[in-house]
Amino acid sequence: MANSFVALSEATLLYFLLLLLIFPFSAPPLLSVSIVEVHVANTLSFPTDSPFLSTVSSLWNSRNASPFLYDTSNIRNEVQKVIFLEGAKSLGSISYSGMRTIPNLIVAVECKYSMANLQLEDFHHMDDDLIDDMDEDDYGIAGGDMDAHEYDMLTKVTDTSSAQARNGKDIQGIPWERLNLTREDYRLTRLEQYKNYENIPASGEAVNKECKQMEKGGKYYEFFHNTRLVKPTILHFQLRNLVWATSKHDVYLMSNYSVMHWSSLSCHLSEILNFSGHVAPTEKHPGSLLEGFTQTQISTLAVKDKFMVAGGFQGEITFKHLDRKGVAFCTRTTYDDNAITNAIEIYDSLRGGINFMASNNDCSMREYDTESFQLLNNFRFPWPVNHTSVSPDRRLITVVGDNLDGLLVDLQSGKTVATVVGHLDYSFASAWHPDGRIFATGNQDKTCRVCDIRNLSKPVVTLKANLGAVRSIRFSSDGQFMVVAEPADFVHVYSTQADYQKRQEIDFFGEISGVSLSPDDESLYIGIWDRTYASLLQYNKRHTYTYLDSYF
Repeated sequence: MANSFVALSEATLLYFLLLLLIFPFSAPPLLSVSIVEVHVANTLSFPTDSPFLSTVSSLWNSRNASPFLYDTSNIRNEVQKVIFLEGAKSLGSISYSGMRTIPNLIVAVECKYSMANLQLEDFHHMDDDLIDDMDEDDYGIAGGDMDAHEYDMLTKVTDTSSAQARNGKDIQGIPWERLNLTREDYRLTRLEQYKNYENIPASGEAVNKECKQMEKGGKYYEFFHNTRLVKPTILHFQLRNLVWATSKHDVYLMSNYSVMHWSSLSCHLSEILNFSGHVAPTEKHPGSLLEGFTQTQISTLAVKDKFMVAGGFQGEITFKHLDRKGVAFCTRTTYDDNAITNAIEIYDSLRGGINFMASNNDCSMREYDTESFQLLNNFRFPWPVNHTSVSPDRRLITVVGDNLDGLLVDLQSGKTVATVVGHLDYSFASAWHPDGRIFATGNQDKTCRVCDIRNLSKPVVTLKANLGAVRSIRFSSDGQFMVVAEPADFVHVYSTQADYQKRQEIDFFGEISGVSLSPDDESLYIGIWDRTYASLLQYNKRHTYTYLDSYF
């Protein structure tokens, strides 16, 4: 999952900017280059007193366009060069769509130190489209003359309650009545234009020919609340396990450098741990890095009961007890160049304690206990491990990664028990049904395959996504439902009692940072990452109540 980046020279940058000034009405040529670092979301920043920035500002001001200045407190490395590309679609393997009123803007930043193993997908943000589709009668041509006040009116932060949704308000607060297009038209556009990321070319197209969507119409969870006070974020486009519910009211999620806690009961958002500065353990354990970490980039997260484990881009593991101050344990699982922590699983061990395992891009899965933080197992595989999940009886684990086939592995010995075939691309999700016989895997071929360990010759069912890869899978604790999340816009809730033939489709707009069912299955939370419409969706389980007549 790692890219190699090559920096642009300052002379090249200045030359290109001069071309923009000389030819203001023609699209600039597409550069076949790569860059050191790209910041998306709201953490891009650079020194405001930079001479290079002054050049950029003067050039853009001469074209009646404003350069975008950002808060400099969030930058990780000293930024040395900035370039704005208007009309270009990609820089090497990196692509990024427009920001606010400048269409197809790409911001490329050359930094002193590169981000190890960082890859970015073409995240498709709502405001890229909505600003261009505002009603011309109100906002001028394609939003080009919109001032800051009008923009704020369109994108102002408002929550949505279930009562408001029943009265017709969009659950995300998107003002469709003020736009040039309907929600239905925009949905069709997204389905046509969203590009699914594939490691194996055309893997999704191949599945489309042999797999059909299951019947919609299930009503298992109903919309309860959407809060835009919560801003979920994603750092790696393939890793989407960044939202965890520990009760029907308590949710933990990543927001930029911080692990945040949201209480849906009190509507209070609080910071649990900030990784932008120095994080060091307050307890002493063998193997713990007492010096800790600085400015850790969190790639994955797991929260269960009172335990939180965060994994980083450099193989960092940080463990925290949520009911204690400070951090209990920090370690680096590996010092390999390709060291990103792809997934964390926290589970009850056979011996009665709590363990966690880390899936890593260095082709390993490591298991730790949460009392002494001893490394219990370190299993090696022929390819990077993207996700592992433990069977309910704690005897088997599913192992999926940068390979078409998945594995069933004995948790005690590390030996492969069976190979799971059928997917056409790399997998990033897996989960076990509570009965211990059924498990599911999610793949970039846009399918979720449900399998039975008693007969692995063919899947129980193959479920097709609408838009892209299956990035997250969750079974309800009672086994009645399976929740499947795509990279954006769609979360599917399948009825296991209906043999996965019936589903509820939860439809919205935005990249999905994670999905989580509360332990009692009463609440379903969905993190949405978008520059404007980032939010946390809450759905509550539907109940059918019957009442006996009472006689007195």
